[in-house]
Amino acid sequence: MAKTKRRPSQSSQQRRPAPSTQEKPQRKPIQTTTAAETTTQNKQPQEQRAPQRAETSRAAARAQTQAQTRSPRYKQRKSSRNPWLLVGIAVIAVAVVVGIFVLIGKLGGGGSSASSKPTESTVLQAINKVDPTVMNTVNTGGLKNPITATPGSPPKLTGPTGKPEFFYEGAEYCPYCAAQRWSVATALSRFGTFTKLPETTSSSTDVYPSTATLTFYGSAYSSNYIDFVSVEETTNQSDGNGGYVTLQTPTPDEAQIISKYNTSSSIPFISVANQYLEQGPAFVPDVLTGLTQQDIANKLSDPNSTVAKDILGGANYLTASICAVTNNQPASVCTSAAVQQIEQSLPKLQGAVQSSGTQLGAIAEPQAVITRRED
Repeated sequence: MAKTKRRPSQSSQQRRPAPSTQEKPQRKPIQTTTAAETTTQNKQPQEQRAPQRAETSRAAARAQTQAQTRSPRYKQRKSSRNPWLLVGIAVIAVAVVVGIFVLIGKLGGGGSSASSKPTESTVLQAINKVDPTVMNTVNTGGLKNPITATPGSPPKLTGPTGKPEFFYEGAEYCPYCAAQRWSVATALSRFGTFTKLPETTSSSTDVYPSTATLTFYGSAYSSNYIDFVSVEETTNQSDGNGGYVTLQTPTPDEAQIISKYNTSSSIPFISVANQYLEQGPAFVPDVLTGLTQQDIANKLSDPNSTVAKDILGGANYLTASICAVTNNQPASVCTSAAVQQIEQSLPKLQGAVQSSGTQLGAIAEPQAVITRRED
């Protein structure tokens, strides 16, 4: 409050102290006077008492000022200046700052989106611990090779910690991204570990509605071999204008990768160290229709299930492309028979720039179901 910061009144500051006794008008010594002089002195009583009244007035003013400083009203104002008021202001300021950070976290930060929830531990374990024997048995899963070479043979892209960067672009509403994330997560788990991988579904109003999936927004992944970078551009919630609520925006470096190599402007889009690309999903999401995340996770242990063939077949293609940029490390993964076979089938990295038509042609059947990004 302004009152707590008020200075003593200006009039009090400018008020001069009462004259000292040395400054008081000195009375003349009593002298013997004549009657006439007495009469003359009696005629001038006001002149002699005027200084006394001035002194009395000043004394009264000082007394009044002292009384005011001791009054309850003044004490109350003075007490309002105590440190507790400053503490209260500081607490409010901290609360505002915390609120801002919470809002930022919800708009683009590292938590989970409103449309996702924590993954069941059994689902997370199934993704992180797919049996290598099952992966080897599935091999390509009968899928056509979805991997293409990056045009122009650019230098190998490294991520935040200097390892080859695996870049993923998608959106939570996208049903094709919903299918592809299962293959991506399974492939990445062979090179590291997910400790967080929230669950969500694709849009309920798009094709293959409410496909059970995962989201990389709010995920936590660590690896000794690659850097995983992802962008989930929107949630699965409508923004009321024919699109979806924005979740993450690519950084300038990420936007450069997207604009340069995602020639079809479609999602999902994957760049493996800028050496290999995958535009569109490796398989059609219809195999996941009606299944929950737990149902899908349970099927990953059965190499004869269509779900396992599609998800793990797509994961093996990604695994082979990652091995090609990590110098076949770790050997326990990259030297498996299935991975070695697929790696030999990957397109050779050449200096000649491939046309976008050639790249899209390599996607083959899934190309027809690629989802366009929302602008």
